[in-house]
Amino acid sequence: MRPSPLLWSSLALTALVSSLVSASPLPEDVPEIEITSTFPENNPFGHVMNGERNQISLLVENKSGLNVTLVNVAGSFHDTETDAIIKNTSTLSYGVFLMEGTKLQIPYSFHSEIKSGDARLHIWVNHAIDDKIFQVTAYDSVVKVVEPEVSFFDYQVITTYLITGAFLAGLGYIAYSTFMPKTKRSSRKTTSTTSATAAPGAKTTTTPGGGTYQDEWIPEHHIKRTKSGGVKVAGAASSGEELSGGETSGQETRRRKSRK
Repeated sequence: MRPSPLLWSSLALTALVSSLVSASPLPEDVPEIEITSTFPENNPFGHVMNGERNQISLLVENKSGLNVTLVNVAGSFHDTETDAIIKNTSTLSYGVFLMEGTKLQIPYSFHSEIKSGDARLHIWVNHAIDDKIFQVTAYDSVVKVVEPEVSFFDYQVITTYLITGAFLAGLGYIAYSTFMPKTKRSSRKTTSTTSATAAPGAKTTTTPGGGTYQDEWIPEHHIKRTKSGGVKVAGAASSGEELSGGETSGQETRRRKSRK
């Protein structure tokens, strides 16, 4: 039985397609790098704290049969519904050489300042072979973003309160010194009156007018001793030598005549 021409045509077409497929180059294989991600023991539920440093540990195993270089680690937060990027995390460079068949555990720290709630966290590792860069996903899952618990006895909170209080007090003092008028203090001259008290052993003399004075305050050449032991001050009449008005006027008349 002779084969039909249609069968020969089908065989020829199959051979042609096989030859074209075998001749076309195969896409280059991506090096096999396996990464396992774990959160610390104090964060078993994998919560992400806002305003604090979050850490995740990455165990990288090179199964590619080639030596690779770990370039860096980066990540991003995505919306759980639309998969839109909310915010990129920090990029941490390593530049570590990883030989074939070896494992290396590297830490990755990042900060979060997004809205509390569920978000998809995507972390990847960029590694290089020769001059080609490859990207491998290290973590891709939904995490819960929470706010840190605030305690009044927290050292950071107390320090923040002290700094804020000192700053506000300084501003208040500057405002008071700038806008409040300064009151002038009235200077009153006070005269201190000291009562003259006789020193021990000092002699007190009474004047004809009833006043008293101490002899130690008067120079000696101004003091004249009388026969009775009294004291006479120069320019003043003693109590025993007081003259009447007539005698005084007579003496003054004689003095004027003698002068003439």
